[in-house]
Amino acid sequence: MTDTSDLRHEDAIVVAVPPATLFDLVTDIGRTGEWSPICTGCWWDDPAEAGQVGSWFTGRNELPRRTWETRSKVVVADRPREFAFEVGEGFVRWGYTFAPEAGGTRVTESWHFLPAGLEMFHRKYGEQAATEIAERTRAARTGIPATLAAIKQIAER
Repeated sequence: MTDTSDLRHEDAIVVAVPPATLFDLVTDIGRTGEWSPICTGCWWDDPAEAGQVGSWFTGRNELPRRTWETRSKVVVADRPREFAFEVGEGFVRWGYTFAPEAGGTRVTESWHFLPAGLEMFHRKYGEQAATEIAERTRAARTGIPATLAAIKQIAER
């Protein structure tokens, strides 16, 4: 099985807006395609439940070699402090925390490949699982700083 110690990453940036403003921006998942280098768009599966813990949304992801959709479940919605969701049946956890800081808000984006995700990748990809997991890890490590920079640019307009 894959060593999980390297299967998490986080980065942070200070944005010159209040925490509630950033929380509202990030949780407006229909705008995700504006800042994500891979996810081109998201939509709530049931708009009446949008943004609540337990609500689900679908995201469309695109890379040069493939396009796919995922469903994600909101696991934390604590305005204006934290928003987090898990992809699939607890495969990967993405989260954002918002902490007041002089001049604005420190937003931290985190990513963690969960045990159920590792098991699913081993079932789905067999001998290629380690390669696929490494690719997703690389994408998170390069995508998080790009995402945070784009969120900052959008929020500070």
